[in-house]
Amino acid sequence: MSVKAEIADILTRLGVNSASYTSGSTKIISPVTGEEIASVADVSAADTSAAIDKAHEAFKVWRNVPAPRRGELVRLLGEELRAAKEDLGRIISIEVGKITSEGLGEIQEMIDICDFATGLSRQLYGLTIATERPGHRMMEQWHPVGVVGVISAFNFPAAVWSWNAALALVCGDTVVWKPSEKTPLISLACAAVFEKAAARFGDAPDGLLTLLIGDRAVGEVLVDHPKVPVISATGSTRMGREVGPRVAARFGRSILELGGNNAGIVCPSADQDMALAAIAFGAMGTAGQRCTSQRRTFVHDSIYDEFVPRLKAAYKSVTVGSPLTTDALVGPLIDARASDAMERALEQAKALGGTVTGGEKIDAGYPNAHYRRPAIVEMPVHAGIVCEETFAPVLFVMRYTDLDDAIEKQNAVGAGLSSTIFTLDMREAEQFLSVAGSDCGIANVNIGTSGAEIGGAFGGEKETGGGRESGSDAWKAYMRRATNTINYSRELPLAQGVSFDIA
Repeated sequence: MSVKAEIADILTRLGVNSASYTSGSTKIISPVTGEEIASVADVSAADTSAAIDKAHEAFKVWRNVPAPRRGELVRLLGEELRAAKEDLGRIISIEVGKITSEGLGEIQEMIDICDFATGLSRQLYGLTIATERPGHRMMEQWHPVGVVGVISAFNFPAAVWSWNAALALVCGDTVVWKPSEKTPLISLACAAVFEKAAARFGDAPDGLLTLLIGDRAVGEVLVDHPKVPVISATGSTRMGREVGPRVAARFGRSILELGGNNAGIVCPSADQDMALAAIAFGAMGTAGQRCTSQRRTFVHDSIYDEFVPRLKAAYKSVTVGSPLTTDALVGPLIDARASDAMERALEQAKALGGTVTGGEKIDAGYPNAHYRRPAIVEMPVHAGIVCEETFAPVLFVMRYTDLDDAIEKQNAVGAGLSSTIFTLDMREAEQFLSVAGSDCGIANVNIGTSGAEIGGAFGGEKETGGGRESGSDAWKAYMRRATNTINYSRELPLAQGVSFDIA
């Protein structure tokens, strides 16, 4: 069966209308084979505005549904995702190029966030606050905010939507979703799965979830629309520089998940086997196309000549190939543009004195696809291309002698998403996690930069955008806070001792 036939078979099985992926003018190319697998139709700007209006009307109904009842819908969504896990994971492998375990892992992440959000639906806690006025009570409540716009990227085309949608739905919001133009098929599949859950739920308002497949113009309407109080956007820092100010100009709120130039530090006491395995997955997993991919590594001078040759050997031996027909650990880059960016990065590194191991193109049997061996680049300086994010499997490795200097260099880039240190020295670990240590939103010890769990808030600082999604108290971003004071006395004392006697 061809890849195109397989994707059609899966989408049909999931209940996706064939017209939605066969009758459009936008061609969808599988990075695995380089062949066209579908053609989708883009919505117009006018259609986008109408969809937002519909979602706003649905919000007026959904906000009045008790939160535990809203959680029931998300619980049912989790059940439907479990039933469709194999099919959805396969779509991700075909459309994104992820190996089988990573494709399935992304769907498991969606299931996990549904479980988390279902429990959260009974824990949208406010506060009771001590007041200085007798006979008064003060409290905080959290209320649904409205329509949440979600703009997702190609590398996690389903999970990022679910992080936002599961939380937004239990919070009482509705969701309008614009996926990446590169990965609309998994979005169609997720929308169909959601509709199954909504049908089982029974009385979900029409317009609770809206999928908008389209280009930049669709995103611009979503970003600028006054009935979308929250925009959650995942993508490049360049994209965030455009989205953030536009949303702020209308006093909306942004949850931005942008670039990451993530680093790891390998200390003299490190468990080298553990560090090697963690760095290999962090740097090569998803062909280096994760926002949390490890892109820089600082190795202590005392173990550099022992550890780095082992790392280079792993890069030389790692299997690269089709995730559909082989058990290779590294699949293709998403497109020619990504491959070209990798090539440019390696050339710039060489110009700075870097020594490259790997990085060559791989013939996987598909002339229109873009497979490359991951590259490890030993660098004499922390400068130039090292300090920029290359969305490809390129790892820059440098020596260090002083931990303070290594941490300073780790922090000396625009992004601040993920970071890690490999050490068995408690002092080094605690220094790294301290206020004077890593400046990233994610700071780990003895695990890789990649592969965050849903229980913790996900996001980063600086040019990563400052947004938080998924676990912890990230739910508050999808709600508005109301401070309430209730006077149950017969007097009207004013705060701060103010007197205003009109008698």
